[in-house]
Amino acid sequence: QVQLVESGGGLVQPGGSLRLSCAASGSILSFNVMAWYRQAPGKQRELVAAIISGGSTNYADSVKGRFTIFRDNAKNMVSLQMNSLKPEDTAVYYCNARSAVLGVSYWGQGTQVTVSS
Repeated sequence: QVQLVESGGGLVQPGGSLRLSCAASGSILSFNVMAWYRQAPGKQRELVAAIISGGSTNYADSVKGRFTIFRDNAKNMVSLQMNSLKPEDTAVYYCNARSAVLGVSYWGQGTQVTVSS
């Protein structure tokens, strides 16, 4: 089993930037998808960005052009660079690692991002 630990959340003003990091306790090579999700109060958890082992990425329409996901297999880490933050980006952000072949999906504990003036 792999543990995921997120960091980098916090309070930022609208228009600001944050970089979230997710450190895995073991190799992420076996996970074909590494992703970031978020959940705002009273809303369902939604996909923010995903990156597959080949490097292809997928973003929610609401964050396209503002967020960038990075995957570092050597460091067993995935990061999310968030620019031009908006109040509606406020949520708990979760890291997810999953493998369709292994049939597993792991979640981190989440990190709070608050965008407010």
